[in-house]
Amino acid sequence: MQKLNIDTNVYLYPMPVVLVGVEVQGKPNFMTVGWVSRVNLKPPMIAIGINKAHYTPKGIQENGAFSINIPTRSMVEVTDYCGLVSGRTADKSELFKAFCGELHGAPMIAECPLNMECKLVDTVDLPSNYLFIGEIVGAYCGEEFMTDGNPDIKKIDPFLLTMPDKRYWGIGEFVAKAWSVGKERKVT
Repeated sequence: MQKLNIDTNVYLYPMPVVLVGVEVQGKPNFMTVGWVSRVNLKPPMIAIGINKAHYTPKGIQENGAFSINIPTRSMVEVTDYCGLVSGRTADKSELFKAFCGELHGAPMIAECPLNMECKLVDTVDLPSNYLFIGEIVGAYCGEEFMTDGNPDIKKIDPFLLTMPDKRYWGIGEFVAKAWSVGKERKVT
């Protein structure tokens, strides 16, 4: 198989789509983010990459907190909208029913099946983006989206982003059990 040398602006496939919640100037604001990753086990931490020019970083920096909200596939239109318009010019506080956990400044979205409130622990200043690292201090999931006490990806029905083609995708089928399927492989 021949490999082609392509543009370096290739992204990991796929990227989860989340709505980041933050309070800015006393109002909930929500922004669509595709650059998100779990980065630490204990304590549990998550990182989000956001361009410095966006409105949302101001709220994260002011409050030292943000939320991660996992939208369902049925929320794709409103989620996309939250990434197309800025909180500077559009009031996105009325798009969802917001609720708060323990942290001030990290509004969460009731319509999203899974929510995490995060305390800001570090900010990495990159050339075009901030990488915000937050400790997950609270997680909330609707009971109807759980199986055996755990969030169920099929019930949550999240969607994913691919870049640079700018497309949303649904979740596929179960492939194998992690930390298990490789145990049968013999090294020779």
